[in-house]
Amino acid sequence: MRYVYIALIVVLTAVVLLFKFQNLTSVTIALLGVSLTLPVSVLVILVYVLGMVTGGALFSLVRRWVRGATQRPR
Repeated sequence: MRYVYIALIVVLTAVVLLFKFQNLTSVTIALLGVSLTLPVSVLVILVYVLGMVTGGALFSLVRRWVRGATQRPR
């Protein structure tokens, strides 16, 4: 089973590197008067990571609300 995990990691790494090298064109982003020029691949990866962080935080917040609502008062 260890070899399956290693193979999956190698394939995933190859796909990410392929994506990175095929998307080297730059884009400019402007927000609140600040502009930033990044390669498309870096932008996509940053947006993905930002989505994971905010989604995880939202999931944690909702879980805490549900726990608080279902606990009995002391």
